[in-house]
Amino acid sequence: QVQLVESGGGLVQAGGSLRLSCAASGRTISNYALGWFRQAPGKEREFVAVAGWNTDLIYYADSMEGRFTISRDHAKNIVYLQMNSLKPEDTAVYYCAAAIMFPQTTPSDYIAWGQGTQVTVSS
Repeated sequence: QVQLVESGGGLVQAGGSLRLSCAASGRTISNYALGWFRQAPGKEREFVAVAGWNTDLIYYADSMEGRFTISRDHAKNIVYLQMNSLKPEDTAVYYCAAAIMFPQTTPSDYIAWGQGTQVTVSS
């Protein structure tokens, strides 16, 4: 069973940066792709990026690449989301999720989810 715990959210001013972390655990967690989604109030959950089971497997939503960087520490089973030049429209709950296949961009393709961490960007 896969368990995911996010951390690192908070309140930041526009133009600032945050780094989110997701600690993953489970017997075969190294075989899963770990992705980030976000959900703003009243909106659907949106794919951000995903990191696969080796360092070459990285995939971004078109609108996220450039300001957001995903990375994965395979030894520690932690996936990070570095977010730079944040904008008020980045305000959302950010979720970490695990998938068997790579790359998956649809929430229904992910089999486990963290509880989410709130990111609020003030103008």
